[in-house]
Amino acid sequence: MSEIDDHITVTRNDEDRRYEIHVGDVLAGFTAFRIDSRGRLLFPHTEVDPAFRGRGIAQRLVAEAMADVASRGETVVPHCTVVARYLRENEVPGLAIDWPKVPHPE
Repeated sequence: MSEIDDHITVTRNDEDRRYEIHVGDVLAGFTAFRIDSRGRLLFPHTEVDPAFRGRGIAQRLVAEAMADVASRGETVVPHCTVVARYLRENEVPGLAIDWPKVPHPE
């Protein structure tokens, strides 16, 4: 584990409706969500600061966000290509996924 890994935290920010990933005290990225009328979390967009790209930050962010959503018993609707790709390639125990019929561009 590198030194940078020791300082990465992922938190849910309900006020801004997003999961955030911090490297130390710096916001390195986020994956936004909104809650639809059925109580599902729709994930339309994930963004990583260019200074942190190429380090697996987006993958770690989405992994921890999806694990948290699963632990809360919530359902994900992955419109974001980053989130959708992660969910197609990785099993998230207990996560309920409603795949959108038509993908939305980011």
